[in-house]
Amino acid sequence: MTLVKYSPMRELFRTQNRLDQLVDSFFGDPLRSGFEPSGWAPQVDVEETPEAFVFRADLPGLNKKDITISVENNRLTIRGERKGLVDEKTSRVHRVERLVGSFSRSFQLPATVLSERVEASYRDGVLEVTVPKADEVKPREIEIRS
Repeated sequence: MTLVKYSPMRELFRTQNRLDQLVDSFFGDPLRSGFEPSGWAPQVDVEETPEAFVFRADLPGLNKKDITISVENNRLTIRGERKGLVDEKTSRVHRVERLVGSFSRSFQLPATVLSERVEASYRDGVLEVTVPKADEVKPREIEIRS
């Protein structure tokens, strides 16, 4: 058995390294991953039906003019910006929890969609984007002949 002299500074550095690793694993390291915080990103549900892919994004407080949708190279991109609603010149701010700023979410689409027929609607703070599938990929029942 080897005796190791206790060093409080060594233990402090180990604890700091463990804490740094924990923070990096939760938030990511911007220098290593190429990630740049951009403010916020809306939550998006993706549903596949026999006829289409349906994307639903929570975008409360936005006007539809603040949202852009594009499809390019089989990639659906939803962009927008939520502006701050608090005027700090005329009021005292006690707490701000809602994130503001620009966002962008992109989703890779299969090659079997009809990107020219994408439809979108926005109601009650929920954006719904429907991307129809091509007819040849829709499931169909095959009749068996005798």
